[in-house]
Amino acid sequence: MPSLHCLCFATPTSPAPKNGGINLNTQSPPNIAIKPSSLNPSKTLPQHSPDLLLHLPNLSSDAREKILSLEIMGIDSSRALALHPNLRAASPDSIHSVISFLLSKGIHHKDLGRIIGMCPRVLTSSIGKDLVPVFKFLSRDLKVPDPDLRRVIKKCPRFLISDVRDQLRPALIYLQRLGFKDVTALAFHDPVLLVSSVENTLMPKLQHLMGLGLSREEAVGMVLRCPSLFTFSIENNFKPKYDYFVNEMGGGLEELKEFPQYFAFSLEKRIKLRHREMVELGLRLPLSSMLKSTDNEFKELLVQRGR
Repeated sequence: MPSLHCLCFATPTSPAPKNGGINLNTQSPPNIAIKPSSLNPSKTLPQHSPDLLLHLPNLSSDAREKILSLEIMGIDSSRALALHPNLRAASPDSIHSVISFLLSKGIHHKDLGRIIGMCPRVLTSSIGKDLVPVFKFLSRDLKVPDPDLRRVIKKCPRFLISDVRDQLRPALIYLQRLGFKDVTALAFHDPVLLVSSVENTLMPKLQHLMGLGLSREEAVGMVLRCPSLFTFSIENNFKPKYDYFVNEMGGGLEELKEFPQYFAFSLEKRIKLRHREMVELGLRLPLSSMLKSTDNEFKELLVQRGR
């Protein structure tokens, strides 16, 4: 066990909870000293952990240490174990090694709760086979300076559970071929594109845009102007917003080519409300003016156009 801060926890004496708890080893060791490697000893347990602590007397010492380590990081251990059942078989030492590695790369203690809460699979990753290649990819392929690695991982924790050969590099190559030239900007501003499947996510969305009547060049141009198009759902975003744009607003493809950000605005809370206001006044505004303006700016535009 690494020699790090030693945190001792006593078992509470309140009544046992109604549910059956976490199904881990059911031995009954005495209270133990927990050594969650690299964790912040001053951090208090989250509010959901007292109930969870009641189960600890019936768990093995390894299971107790694992659960408490997760809780101290601010992670709901029950949820983490449900999302990633393989975590049950991971040893505390292997988990501590992963945490120590992340901290060595500039990740802060306070970041661990969100990062691991979103991607518990990282705790069972191989440092050499999985994590080291990811950080090399960020540094070498995306030109991310070492001091900024934390910023990129915080923005997109999924980097840590993405395979470089099968996921990250193919996505980067595809995006570069489309015309994304600033790879560092991809890492900082649109990292979700790099952790998206080329075949299942990126290509189908580009093809959907082409299916609206756009040429490939025009569809690519829209994506380059608004990369978040690759993150929108075809069924829940593209289709209903396009239908409203064409059937209710009487819009055409030229407007969408000029302002692909249209798809980034809420249909119910922004697009429909503002369109109806314009219809009532018999006015029409360019999409960018209609949607990008603040509420006050929009009202002022309506007043100006209505004079």
